[in-house]
Amino acid sequence: MLWEGPLMTQFRFNLAASAILIVLFSTSFSSALGALVQPGTQTAPDNSAQNKDQGLTADNQANAKADRLTTANIRKAIIADKDLSTYAHNVKIITVNGAVTLKGPVKSEEEKEKVASDAAGVVPADKITNHLTVKQ
Repeated sequence: MLWEGPLMTQFRFNLAASAILIVLFSTSFSSALGALVQPGTQTAPDNSAQNKDQGLTADNQANAKADRLTTANIRKAIIADKDLSTYAHNVKIITVNGAVTLKGPVKSEEEKEKVASDAAGVVPADKITNHLTVKQ
C-alpha cells in the first residue's frame, strides 16, 4: 500500500478512537434522552392544579366596549410598570360589567399588591377582585 508507515498507523488510530467516541457518545446520549422522556417521569406544569377549576376565565368577559377598554387600560398600566416580573406582566385581567378580576401567579406578595395598585389606578379598588397567587 502507498501509505504504509507511521502516518497510516496514526490515521488508523485516530479513526478507531473517533469511532469509539461516537459509539460512547451516542450510547450515553440515547440513555440520557431515554431517561428524560420516560412515560410518567415528566413533571407537571407549575399551574396544572389551578387550571382544572378556573371558575371565572377570560371567556366570561363580556364583549362590551367599556369592559374591553377597562381591561386594555389595566394591561397598559401593568406593562408600563417595569419593576414587575414577566409573571406579573402576564396576569389574567377579566372585566365583567365594570368588575375586574385579577388571576395568575406573581413572584412576591409585594408584586401582588403592586399589580392590584396598578389596576386601582384605572378602576376603583372596590371593583377589583384579587385572585393573584404568589409563585413559590
